[in-house]
Amino acid sequence: MTDLATPSKVTFAEPPSSPDRRVRRTGTAARRVRSAVTSALKHAGLVLFGFVMLYPLLWMLASSIKPNALIFREPGLIPSDVDLSNYTDGWSALLHPFSRYLINSAIVVLGCVLGNLVSCSLAAYAFARLRFRGRNFWFAIMLMTIMLPIHVIIVPQYVMFSRLEWINTFLPLIVPKLLATDAFFIFLMVQFFRGIPRELDEAARIDGAGHVRIYWQIMMPLALPALATTAIFTFIWAWNDFFSQLIFLTKPDMYTVPIALRTFVDSTGESSWGALFAMSIVSLIPVFLVFLFGQKYLVKGIATTGIK
Repeated sequence: MTDLATPSKVTFAEPPSSPDRRVRRTGTAARRVRSAVTSALKHAGLVLFGFVMLYPLLWMLASSIKPNALIFREPGLIPSDVDLSNYTDGWSALLHPFSRYLINSAIVVLGCVLGNLVSCSLAAYAFARLRFRGRNFWFAIMLMTIMLPIHVIIVPQYVMFSRLEWINTFLPLIVPKLLATDAFFIFLMVQFFRGIPRELDEAARIDGAGHVRIYWQIMMPLALPALATTAIFTFIWAWNDFFSQLIFLTKPDMYTVPIALRTFVDSTGESSWGALFAMSIVSLIPVFLVFLFGQKYLVKGIATTGIK
């Protein structure tokens, strides 16, 4: 028998890389490095910008746990001495416990939110779906009211509410919301309603539905993002409103949170800065929670109403 030789492996040498290929590889690596550096700089800038925006809040939080003598002596964020008594002292420092002012603000905010949701949605449905004489004219007049500052109408409002004996009640703050006085929210909902196909209205009319049923059973469920946006903005604006509440509420029993916080600052004597900052942190908690849980509806509502 003859032995069969094992075939040897055949190897092929790689052709030398051309100069053009090396140049392309070098250019790709350089672009990756530039992209990574640009991304890192953008993130660093965003972190720095976010820290600058949050610094006042962080400083107020740090000052709320400092003794009064160290608040302005040590302006840093890390306190050398922690004093939690500012929260307990601030809670009972005024004529009433601070919970009283939180409840007053909650009543005002709840009335404003419900008023805007009902009245502004009804007015928006009328402008978006109903046909009546002068619709465009009245819509333009409504938009022009956005440019009116509160200081222009506060005096006539005070005279009218004083004749109605509504001063030192929550009615001057809540009743105007029931009359669709916030043109911004009407415009926001009009834009949203115009994006809903009219075929849904026509199908509902074939089934015998009127405007009330179309508004309640078709428009309202579909307008949830716009309603959530209205509720969140109304909550934040009404909770932080100081000027209107200062004008119409003069009795300490009717004070809301912004006015109660103002009473911690004494222009003639010593101010309780630690208690003021502590109660300011407490008053921010409801706003933070509302924005935290309603953030996705807020973004969706603004994105789908044509406001860019």
